[in-house]
Amino acid sequence: MKRGDCAARAQFEEMVSVAEDRTAGKDPALVAFGLGWDPVKRKLFGDKRDIDLNAAALLFDRTALVDVVFHEQLLSKDGSVRLLGDNLTGEGDGDDEIISVDLTRVAPGVTTILFLVTSYSGQSFDRIGNAFCRVVDSTTGSELSRKTLAHDGSTGFIAGKLTRAQQNWAYEVIGTPIEAQHPVEAIGALAPYL
Repeated sequence: MKRGDCAARAQFEEMVSVAEDRTAGKDPALVAFGLGWDPVKRKLFGDKRDIDLNAAALLFDRTALVDVVFHEQLLSKDGSVRLLGDNLTGEGDGDDEIISVDLTRVAPGVTTILFLVTSYSGQSFDRIGNAFCRVVDSTTGSELSRKTLAHDGSTGFIAGKLTRAQQNWAYEVIGTPIEAQHPVEAIGALAPYL
């Protein structure tokens, strides 16, 4: 899917019931968190560093961090959450990094899966072309949420969270910029969203 033009920043909350987005009467089993951006434009002079954004999924049992999926650990312990590769430059169309979540396999103790974007190479989002993140129902291909990561001097972004409510999951947009080049640096900013 090509990148679209979206609102500059997410300063609102929105809830999407994953269970209500049904195909043939079944709850979706797969959700994907996609991250995309344009590679750096090479100039004769100036910053020539590649842009390396990273998608991360942090799994919580209430407020306790139990697992992390990111560029240094591509698969959760229970096998339900997987980063499908680490793009170091933003080359290619559409999603440059994808985290897939099989909601039927998430460990019973996991109550929240929080999605995070960090600029590992340190460029702020206002210096990165066409950066976006989105959540997709992989069963239908429909977008549940899409946010443009622009017009902000931050290096991290708390995109949103999947929350378990009994047998169903709901996605809530958070849309909060933070300073973090690595998921470990973001952990202190996540407590209000758990």
